[in-house]
Amino acid sequence: MAFTFTGKAAGELRARLGALGAGGVRASTFHSAALALLRHFEGDQGRILSTKALLLRRIGNTLPGAFRFRPAGDLATEIEWAKNRRLTPDTYCDRLGDHEPPIPADLMHRVFREYERRKAAEGLLDFEDLLERTVRLLEGDEEARAAVHERWRAFTVDEYQDVNLLQQSLLDLWLGERDELCAVGDDYQAIYGFTGASAGWLLALPRRFPHAHVVRLERSYRSTPQVLELANRLVPRLGGSAKTLAPTLPDGPEPVVGPGLDVAAQVRELHAGGLPLEEMAVLVRTNARTSEFEEAFHEAGIPFQGASLLARDAARQLLKALRGRQGPAAEVVRELAVRQGLLAEVPEKLGEREQTRQADLARLVRLAEEFDGEIDGFVESLHERFGESAGRGVHLLTLHRAKGLEWEAVLLPRVEEGELPVRRGDVEEERRLFYVGLTRAKRHLLVTWEGRPSRFLDELGVRAAAPPLPSGSDRCSNRRPRCRRSGSGGSRGHARTRCPRSSSSATGRSRSWPHGRRTRSRSWRPYRASGRRSSSDTAPSSSPGSPR
Repeated sequence: MAFTFTGKAAGELRARLGALGAGGVRASTFHSAALALLRHFEGDQGRILSTKALLLRRIGNTLPGAFRFRPAGDLATEIEWAKNRRLTPDTYCDRLGDHEPPIPADLMHRVFREYERRKAAEGLLDFEDLLERTVRLLEGDEEARAAVHERWRAFTVDEYQDVNLLQQSLLDLWLGERDELCAVGDDYQAIYGFTGASAGWLLALPRRFPHAHVVRLERSYRSTPQVLELANRLVPRLGGSAKTLAPTLPDGPEPVVGPGLDVAAQVRELHAGGLPLEEMAVLVRTNARTSEFEEAFHEAGIPFQGASLLARDAARQLLKALRGRQGPAAEVVRELAVRQGLLAEVPEKLGEREQTRQADLARLVRLAEEFDGEIDGFVESLHERFGESAGRGVHLLTLHRAKGLEWEAVLLPRVEEGELPVRRGDVEEERRLFYVGLTRAKRHLLVTWEGRPSRFLDELGVRAAAPPLPSGSDRCSNRRPRCRRSGSGGSRGHARTRCPRSSSSATGRSRSWPHGRRTRSRSWRPYRASGRRSSSDTAPSSSPGSPR
C-alpha cells in the first residue's frame, strides 16, 4: 500500500508506480483507504461532506454580533485542528493549552458542539470522521484488524512530514507489530502545524526502528546552484535531520535580494527577456496580500492567475449586499463594511481567514473612497480590475499553496516582520515556510521587503534595512487620495488617480529615490552574506534535503 494526502498526489503516485512496472501496488489517500475499510466491515457510512464551510456558515450566522461574519474557513480549520488531535466537544476546552481559537473559546466550543450535532442529525460524515471511525473499528475488532494485516503487508507513505496524530494512529494499527514501512519526507518542509501535522513522526522513525535503512535524497533536480546557495543559509536554523544538497543543474543568475524592489517591473523585465508569464510566481504569506498585486498587475497590464479578491468572503458578502443599492460608492460601501464587522483596529488574536477578511474589507472601503461615482460603476470597476485572466499569466499564490510546485522565476515580496514571520505564528514553522518559498525557484529568485526587515534576512546574511522614503514631489502616502473625475465619465465614475503611486513593492512603475536613483538600478544584483553585493559567494558547509 502506498499512501499520500491528496487525490491528485495519489494519481501521480499511481502513474509513477505503473511506469516502474509496479501496477499491483495500490496508491491511495488515507481517507480513501479508511472509507474502503469501513464499507467492507460496516457497510454504507452515509454521505460524506466535501466541505465543512456550508454547514459552519449556517452555524456561524447564529453567533452574536460581528462574530457571525467570521469566515467559515477559520471555524473549519479549528475543528480540523481539534479532530486531528482526536479531541471531541467534551474534551476540547480542557485540551486547548496555549492554543488560541479564532473566536473566544466558549463560542468555538458552542460551534464545535453544534457542528457535530447537526452533522449527526443529517447523517453526514467529514473526512476526520472517516479516520476516527476506522481507528475505533480496528482498535475494537480483533478479527477486522487481523484481516487488514493479512491483506496489507507493506506500506509506503509519501510526504510523511505532514502526518498528524489521527493519521499516525491509523497507520500504526495497519502496521501492527511489523516493520514493513517506507516513509518519504522532508522535515524542512513541515508547514502544516496549524492542522495538527508534525514532522516529529518522521524524525522519530530511526529511533522507533533502529535497524531502518535511511536513504538521503540529496540531489536537487530543480534549482540552480545560486538559488540553492541562498536557501542553504537557513539550514543551520532549520533543525531536524541535517541534509547536504548537491545541485545537478548548471549555474544560473544570482538571486536578487534588496529593499523596495518593484515586483511588477521585474516581471516585465523577465518577460521581455523571453520568459513566459506562466513560468513566474509571486508568493505571499497571506491571501490578504494577494489583492495588492492583483491591483498592481491589472494597472500594469500583466495577466495573472491563482488569486481573486472577488472570490473571497469579504468581497462576496459585500457584493451581495450591494445588489439593488444606490448612492455614492464611498458612503454605501463603508456603511455595509461596518455592518459586516469591519474593525477600526484589527487585534492580533484572529484566525488567518478573518485577518484576510478584515484586510479585504479595508481595501474595498479604500477603493470605494478613491472611486468618484455610484455603486453600479464601482461594482463594474471591481470586476474589471480583479477578474482573473482565464488561467494564464503570472501565478499569484500564498506560500502554503505553492508547496510542491515550481517555476522558472519566483518573487517573494514583503519578507518583513509581521508578515513573514506572521504575527502570532510559530517562528520555526514560518522559517520553514520561507525556505519552501525560496526552493520553488528554478533559475530566477527575488526577495524584497517594504517595512521592518524580517529576522530571516539576517539568517540569509543580508544586511537588511527598510527602503528609504521617496523624496520631493514623489512622496505620496500609502493611503491614496480620493480620485478626481477625469474627462466625461458621467455618474459611473473613474478608478483613476492623478496622484503618484504609493511605495508598495507591487506597483508596476519604477519609483524615484533620493539623488535620482530608481528601483531598477537595484535590479538583479545579489547581496553577499556579509551584506556586500557579489556574484561569487561560496556555499555553507551544510545544506537542506531535496525538495523532490
